Amino acid sequence: MKLTPADIAKMLDHSTLQPYLTPDDIRHGAEVALKYGTASMCARPCDVPLMAEMLRGSGVKVCTVIGFPHGAHETAVKVAEAELALREGCEELDMVINIGRMIAGDERYVQEEIALITELAHQNGAIVKVIIETCYLTDAQKKRTCELSEAAGADFVKTSTGYGSKGCTIEDLKLMRAAVSEKVRVKGSGGIRDLDTVLRARAAGASRCGVSATEKIMAEAEARYAAGTLVEIED
Repeated sequence: MKLTPADIAKMLDHSTLQPYLTPDDIRHGAEVALKYGTASMCARPCDVPLMAEMLRGSGVKVCTVIGFPHGAHETAVKVAEAELALREGCEELDMVINIGRMIAGDERYVQEEIALITELAHQNGAIVKVIIETCYLTDAQKKRTCELSEAAGADFVKTSTGYGSKGCTIEDLKLMRAAVSEKVRVKGSGGIRDLDTVLRARAAGASRCGVSATEKIMAEAEARYAAGTLVEIED
């Protein structure tokens, strides 16, 4: 099936999460997101007010991260971080699970933490993407974390922060897509730097991809569209 550049853009969460970024970098990131009409822009919590101001009324969702990147904040801190982000205009929250608790088998802790943040987000008209950080989990733990996320009401499960030992893989996307119902969407993130990887992620069942290489990916999409070769690929 043929695709348009807009189809690709609406898969992208334009990410500006590097620790060294300045306010000018965030402004540029917002301009990129606006230029292409990405699904969202995902920036650090301190950047939410600036991002929200620049994206207001555009249709590009305002997104930030919670408990990023290690997931080891106390639950109360994650909840407070989410509350502030929502108050400042966030429409999407990408939260990191407590990875160590999941590995230890404390499923109740993990699910209850996700549920608290998801309930808060939904009360404010926002959605939650649960970052499970696949590089640290076994396949069985990945599957179980996805199941816990769905039971807690999450809207998405997401592979990675991009700051772990490994990023997104197609195999993990397939595993995660199979682990949840159609009510829950899947997001790939970490190491997605070109259009072909976005298309493979799409074929594997991902609805979103977190990327910082948005300009490169969209330039590839526009070139292929002009040549008539921007099409879905088979799994």
